[in-house]
Order: sequence, then C-alpha cells, then structure tokens
Amino acid sequence: MNIRICRPITSSGLRDAHGLRVLITGASGTFGRALSARLTELGAQVIGLDVAPDPTGPGTVLACDITDDASVAAAVETAISRLGGLDLLINNAGVGGPAPAELAPGAEVRRQLEINLLGAWRVTAACVDALVQSRGRVIMLCSRMAVMQLPLAAAYGASKRALVAYADALRLEIGSHVGVTCVYPSAVRSPIHDSTATAGLSLEGMSRYEPLEGVVDTVLRAALGPVRRDMTTTRRGAVEFFLSRHLPWLTDRIIARTFARQARSGAFDGAELAAGVVRRQARA
Repeated sequence: MNIRICRPITSSGLRDAHGLRVLITGASGTFGRALSARLTELGAQVIGLDVAPDPTGPGTVLACDITDDASVAAAVETAISRLGGLDLLINNAGVGGPAPAELAPGAEVRRQLEINLLGAWRVTAACVDALVQSRGRVIMLCSRMAVMQLPLAAAYGASKRALVAYADALRLEIGSHVGVTCVYPSAVRSPIHDSTATAGLSLEGMSRYEPLEGVVDTVLRAALGPVRRDMTTTRRGAVEFFLSRHLPWLTDRIIARTFARQARSGAFDGAELAAGVVRRQARA
C-alpha cells in the first residue's frame, strides 16, 4: 500500500521541505546550482545530474549524459537508491544556440532537441515509478519561448514547446498520482546565451532580463505549494504568456516589428546565419 506523506505547512503557505528527496538535472549550471543550494538550505536531500559535474558546487552531483539511455538509467538508479526514494524531479538541464528557421536543421538543432526534449523525457521515464510511489512532483523548466517564439532560435523554441506537450501527456497519464508543473522563465543572464552571441545573433534588444532569484522562487512554489499546471516567473511574463496563448497575432506583430528594427540597425551585419534576414530587411 502506498502512503502519501503530508508535510507540514510553513508560515509562508508552502510545505516544509525538510527531508524532501530531490533530483535536479543540469545541476552544475546557473539554475541548477541555485536550486540545489536553496533546497539544501531548506533541509531537502538533493542529488544532481550533470554531464560535467562541478565539484565546487552545492550538494552531490552525479555524472550523467541525458542524451544516453544507459547513462540515464544508471545515474537515476544510483540517485534514487542514495535518496531512498524520490519526491521531486526538476528537469532543469537545457541548452540554447543559433538556429534560424529558414535553414535546414543540422547538428545544432538536433543537439537542442536531444537535450531539451528527449533528455527530460528520458530522465522522467526513469523516475516515474519512484514518483508514483511517493505521490511526488515533476517540474519542467520550460521557457517563455515555449509559447512566444523569437526569431533565429527556432530549435530552442521548438524544443521547449515540445517539452510542454510532453508534460501535458505525462500529466494525463500519471496526474492522478504525480503533480506535473511547467515553469516559464523569460530571459536570465547565463552562459546559455553565449553561443548565440558568438554567432552574431544576439537578441539583446528583444528581451528584458529577469533576476535568477525570481526563477528559483517560482520553482520552489511549484515544488512546495499547491500543484499548478503552468507558472510564470514575473508579472511581465504572465502578461506575455496570456497574450501568446490568447492573442498570438498581437505578439507576432510586436516581435516582428522589433526584430525588423534590430536588423535594420545593423545588429546582425556580418552574421552568416542571419544573411537572409539582413538581405530581406534591406529590401523591405
């Protein structure tokens, strides 16, 4: 018989995290380190997975390539054994990079889909039995770009939109026993943007950056508060989410105009992957 443990509610209205058994992917990255540190401070037992574990980071991080079936199976088994079960999985691992939609998909596109979508799918599948047993939760770190696409980054948006679709299917299948929440950050300054900037495709003028702390706070509310389907991380993000879902033609128009201004200002001059954009805008 499975018994669901009811954790006490703290003064903030959130469950007490003490003893919570947590697994975080991408644990040595910007979000992963911050999440591991905060949950550990709250008394949770945290184990991370990362393809390149940082020994100076918080908590225990196991080496795991989430694009490899065998690596995921072994690492998840080890983590769950050490934790004695699993109450919370945070699918945080993700990568970005330049990928204009007008160009044929290549290695960069496949890399992003493999990590952002299939990697999360692989890890979640390996954790399902333990999460069902504990009546646990899964949190997907998605992105504003799952609902509001930006140009020159088609692979990232496609992978995150597909991740939401996967979460929806998962919720329908195991939602009677496991909470499934998608969290939608906008833009946070981190190395995930480096490769796009190096390629000359920075969308610096199209995004307003938000603090990392707000993303971490939202994930904690998703983990410790009432189960919610979708959660944005800022008020602006909530507005963007609403408009993208209900008035997509309006967000398309705003983004297209802003992008055109960027291109005409010379922001993408010299960027090989944006040559088509620059050429068309010059003739517009």
